Amino acid sequence: MSNDKNSAAPVPASNFLRNIVEADLAAGTHQRDGLPPVITRFPPEPNGYLHIGHAKSICVNFGIARDYQGRCHLRFDDTNPTKEEQEYVDTIIDSVQWLGFSWTQPGDQGDQEYLHYASDYFDQLYAMAEYLITAGYAYVDSQSPEEMAANRGNFGAVGKNSPFRNRPREESLQMFRDMKAGKYKDGEHILRAKISEDAMASPNMNMRDPAIYRIRHAHHHRTGDAWCIYPMYDYTHPISDALENISHSICTLEFQDHRPFYDWLLETLSAGGFFKQPVPKQYEFARLNLTYVVTSKRKLRQLVDEKIVTGWDDPRMPTIVGLRRRGYTPEAIQLFCERIGVSKSDGWIDYGVLEGAVREDLDPKAPRGIAVLRPLKLIIDNFDASASVECSSPVHPHHPELGNRTFPITREVWIEEEDFMEVPSKGFFRLYPPQGEQPGSKVRLKYGYVVECTGFDKDANGKVVAVHCNYFPDSKSGTDGANNYKVKGNIHWVSVAAALQAEVRLYDRLFTEAQPDAGGKDFMAALNPNALETVTAYLEPGMKDAVADQRFQFERHGYFVADRIDSQPGKPVFNRIVTLKDSWGSAK
Repeated sequence: MSNDKNSAAPVPASNFLRNIVEADLAAGTHQRDGLPPVITRFPPEPNGYLHIGHAKSICVNFGIARDYQGRCHLRFDDTNPTKEEQEYVDTIIDSVQWLGFSWTQPGDQGDQEYLHYASDYFDQLYAMAEYLITAGYAYVDSQSPEEMAANRGNFGAVGKNSPFRNRPREESLQMFRDMKAGKYKDGEHILRAKISEDAMASPNMNMRDPAIYRIRHAHHHRTGDAWCIYPMYDYTHPISDALENISHSICTLEFQDHRPFYDWLLETLSAGGFFKQPVPKQYEFARLNLTYVVTSKRKLRQLVDEKIVTGWDDPRMPTIVGLRRRGYTPEAIQLFCERIGVSKSDGWIDYGVLEGAVREDLDPKAPRGIAVLRPLKLIIDNFDASASVECSSPVHPHHPELGNRTFPITREVWIEEEDFMEVPSKGFFRLYPPQGEQPGSKVRLKYGYVVECTGFDKDANGKVVAVHCNYFPDSKSGTDGANNYKVKGNIHWVSVAAALQAEVRLYDRLFTEAQPDAGGKDFMAALNPNALETVTAYLEPGMKDAVADQRFQFERHGYFVADRIDSQPGKPVFNRIVTLKDSWGSAK
């Protein structure tokens, strides 16, 4: 994994975060010997799969580091052993790399990897907690969780001091060491910060003697059973930033009220000699709110556990692994994140913006192919039953250097059901049979011949099962005779004898409502029953060579990808990435 991954994106538009960074660079705020002046970090908790909202944070943090010749660290906030697993660590690493970013940088002595874990710092975090106790900035509280919650107050009422707030420092220190030694049960004691004498009256609930260590007898995925006390996120996060010399600690708006404790803790520990100035500064931006999805880990897990979807990588999921399997590209996601920008105010982004970025990315580079998704047989009665005539089409209409693809036309071909009407409606220019004295319609089989509809066959239930036509031998596309035929209809087809039969999964949005969980609504009630339709389709024969993750534009239908899990050599399974046009903006 090389660092040049982080230099692939176009120069982005300015925003308030970039303005802050540029002002700091001009002032030399974070100029430190041997360190770049811009160091950011992406600090996920390994308790689930990353989703599209995390992608925005990844692009912001890694993008700023890239564009200002800095570096970005990947750091796992692994301080809650009951919810964290190596599986999540592995998928997060894979997702960040797949999005096109790297935490490795070249150095004088070779590449340097900036992959960190909060658990790397457990010894230092513990030592700093002991310092806070001895300096009078922390105490062991022995209230029950219910008592603590009651005494903490709420936004309308000030809190009350814990009866253990003035516990002697020596006693708190010994109890904290006994907590570490495993002498107490979960929840029996907790270590709290003691910010000021009137902290419990603070209008900011996060400043009311916040908890900084709790007892948790649980096996940790990296440290095993070495610890039975674990630091809280609000305590761990700023210290980890400082230990890694982070300059700009960028997070989402829900952490804005946590910033005063962030600043207090680092200033207090700096005064204690643990850190040099300048210490990191926290800045907040609005998280991504995307319509037609839910991003709550609890709700996503519910979809998986209740088998509404097939797993975390189901192509209907907003997880990065799901988007990847759906066929979305890293470039499209980066383009989307750049397009929606960065601001300080919350708002909703329409899912169509993401789909538009995917179309914009794929249109110039996806090779073309023909697929008939809802097949109806067309029989060319005057075509020799033993004949097979080669037709051709550009691999990509705007890239002639890619050459042509070839496929045969035979007496029987598959067409789309919707390309035939027994009684045509006004403005229908595709296939229909003779109407009274009027002959049947003439259409061009794209890249092939002009044909004239002569009739159709029905089964015992009255369903049309075959359409009949005659072709004009001198009308083949690409020949001089083709210019002699002017028809309004132009339809897709594939040879019955040569077509590749393939499973095609037609994915759509998972929810029918733009904000499926807004206002406490039951998001499960908004599930889209048409979010997945699986069809047996017929594709031009060259598609059998498609490999996993290879993307195509199926002419007329949209963009598709060979499924990365279920495709096999010679037998690809295709997922619809996105339709050619947005059908939700106007029709739904």
